[in-house]
Amino acid sequence: MADEINRGTSLDSTESRWVIQDDDDDSDLENFDADSRFGRQAAVVDSDEEEDNAEQRLIRTGPRIDSFDVEALEVPGAHRSDYEDINVGKKIVLAIQTLGVVFGDVGTSPLYTFSVMFRKAPINGNEDILGALSLVLYTLILIPLLKYVLVVLWANDGGEGGTFALYSLICRHAKVSLLPNQLPSDARISSFRLKVPSPELERSLKIKERLENSLTLKKILLILVLIGTSMVIANGVVTPAMSVLSSVGGLKVGVEVIEKDEVVMISVACLIILFSVQKYGTSKVGLAVGPALFLWFCSLAGIGIYNLLKYDNSVLRAFNPIHIYYFFKRNSTKAWYSLGGCLLSATGSEAMFADLCHFSVRSVQLSFVFLVLPCLILGYLGQAAYLMENHADAGQVFFSSVPSGAFWPIFLIANVAALIASRAMTTATFSCIKQSTALGCFPRLKIIHTSRKFMGQIYIPVINWFLLGLSLVLVCTISSIDEIGNAYGIAELGVMMMTTILVTLVMLLIWRLHIIIVLSFGVVFLGLELTFFSSVLWSVTDGSWIILVFAIIMFLVMYIWNYGSNLKYETEVKRKLSTDLMRELGCNLGTIRAPGIGLLYNELVKGIPAIFGHFLTTLPAIHSMIIFVSIKYVPVPMVPQSERFLFRRVCPKSYHIFRCIARYGYKDVRKENHQTFEQLLIESLEKFIRREAQERSLESDGDDDSDSEDEYPRSRVLIGPNGSVYSLGVPLLADYKDTSNPVLEASTSEVISSEFPDPSVCDAEQSLESELSFIHKAKESGVVYLLGHGDIRARKDSWFIKKLAINYFYAFLRKNCRRGITTLSVPHSNLMQVSMTYMV
Repeated sequence: MADEINRGTSLDSTESRWVIQDDDDDSDLENFDADSRFGRQAAVVDSDEEEDNAEQRLIRTGPRIDSFDVEALEVPGAHRSDYEDINVGKKIVLAIQTLGVVFGDVGTSPLYTFSVMFRKAPINGNEDILGALSLVLYTLILIPLLKYVLVVLWANDGGEGGTFALYSLICRHAKVSLLPNQLPSDARISSFRLKVPSPELERSLKIKERLENSLTLKKILLILVLIGTSMVIANGVVTPAMSVLSSVGGLKVGVEVIEKDEVVMISVACLIILFSVQKYGTSKVGLAVGPALFLWFCSLAGIGIYNLLKYDNSVLRAFNPIHIYYFFKRNSTKAWYSLGGCLLSATGSEAMFADLCHFSVRSVQLSFVFLVLPCLILGYLGQAAYLMENHADAGQVFFSSVPSGAFWPIFLIANVAALIASRAMTTATFSCIKQSTALGCFPRLKIIHTSRKFMGQIYIPVINWFLLGLSLVLVCTISSIDEIGNAYGIAELGVMMMTTILVTLVMLLIWRLHIIIVLSFGVVFLGLELTFFSSVLWSVTDGSWIILVFAIIMFLVMYIWNYGSNLKYETEVKRKLSTDLMRELGCNLGTIRAPGIGLLYNELVKGIPAIFGHFLTTLPAIHSMIIFVSIKYVPVPMVPQSERFLFRRVCPKSYHIFRCIARYGYKDVRKENHQTFEQLLIESLEKFIRREAQERSLESDGDDDSDSEDEYPRSRVLIGPNGSVYSLGVPLLADYKDTSNPVLEASTSEVISSEFPDPSVCDAEQSLESELSFIHKAKESGVVYLLGHGDIRARKDSWFIKKLAINYFYAFLRKNCRRGITTLSVPHSNLMQVSMTYMV
């Protein structure tokens, strides 16, 4: 038994482990007490040591934990969604806003879908109209309804949608992030909401292990996410151009003498107005334009019913998919070309998912099923009925099918709807960029939160004007609806395919669905999207290649930023200072300790950053208290304020050096000024020191009884909020052992220990009050922000591509992005900066 305990306590992993347990040991696990818990846990062996002669099953053991993990165990409660506690009135307002923000893109597709399709496959008879209509109807049913509304929307990450939200969800359940700053304590955040892989489904465990152990798979997954995000940004360029140009093009029907150049000029003016009002926020603009879009959908349905009754209601036969077969049989290659135009009926599907952070899943689903989809179907049926008797009007079928008396009101509503559609994709672009920035895949930019209640509603000025400029270039250089429509299809399909792949992985790893269901989803939708993609890619030489070039540029920006950031972090990890060096310097650190608190910002989450040694050799004095502050984004939408800070001691108590990790989710708002940040940080530090003193007292209680125990110390058991049991049988916070000044661990959770009191309680209380008094005096002396800027340069013997990426591209991005300290608004008098350059 002693050998088993020694083997159990020597495990290096600090995380919960999946281990093999014999079925005949179940009764032992059910009846053990606090002490036998530790013995049983320590006796569990790794899976590679299992016996073949007994029936076994997988169980999850309690993890070995470090100080950050202990402190993180105090979880006040799970994060609640912004939309859980809203009354009926607010739900109606939310539904109106949903129309104005989420469905603008897919709602304006009737403006151009048939026009593009019949330019590529001209009408040779009414059967062609039925075939094209059947293609559109089933595209709407398969992609927006079945794929996105019924499946993909449920793959949200705490209300956040988009490719990076899917990546964040996967990162929580498997260690696939390339940045090596993950800590076991991250999983203790209440909003993590992990689903433990089921022991009965070993498939999810095997996928998890394969992803975690393969660097190639991690890179492939990241590349897929970056491709999807770059396509979303490309969509933010092409959607305004396509929507506005097609709606303004209706003037050619109402005013015959208008020229193409005049349509382009009016479109440019509309785009400038659109992007100028973007800063007013989703809630304000969404509430203002929601009724307008509701009127647009009602108009679509009304025009559709009018045309069905007036012209030919036999188009209802298009619900029979056999007409798709006849369409391809008659037109063959031309029908395949028209698939790119057919896809335009589903554009905006990804915006429903990417814009999910603004609204609830249920509001999006109900709005689409009961209003948006029926109105769209009626609109397409009406256009097809009109074309059955007016083949020549296929180029401007929507405006030609509008009754003459209602033309100008419908034209005005259509242009408002087009502007709304453009906003929908722009807000989706903002959301994706914020997520990618928080997860280290995009340079930091100024982000403005336009709503105090719903933190997902944001505005990024630089990206807004960047999208405007590119949209204007696209409209002025490629004014053909066919070419812009093809570019639209390329961008939309790129992100659709990446979403399909990531959701399939979510189904396997997290949802743990039956393999037949997963394969059906992946094969059906990926096959369908690849078919559409082959059509639009064949016409890429007509001018739509511009959008591909833009997407590639955005992909390179994100990949180079991620590559440079990871390389910089890994270099800082290798260059960090050793604890032995700090001990040799002594508690005065080889210099004068001046009154005050120094907050040294660095990205490291473990160890002493090398930049601190640079401070010691550069400055004649260092502050009496040093706190290494690491602002870290974790793969969750939001981190509750009570779980924001984690602390640990870096050196013995007399050194007064601490490590602090300030954790933020990618949806969190860092609006606090430096005074508020300092106050929260000091309060959390005092709380940590008090708990550390309590832990030390409990340690001393256990030491009094240790002589009467066996050769291993009496175990203490820590119970987390979720009921998990954690063994504390070894010293905590033991970066190194110092018998003259032991450093023990602080815990913030309930601890079960021996019942005997500590005889030295008074001394412990005096020591605690003395340290708290020291902190107050240091705070009164002032807080200085020590910023260590670590830059990287490629070594002379590096490859040319690496030199180009690091020395020029990454250096340019880093120089022109926002500094991490900018959001705290620290006065220059409180700043002190030192730079270091690492050769990588």
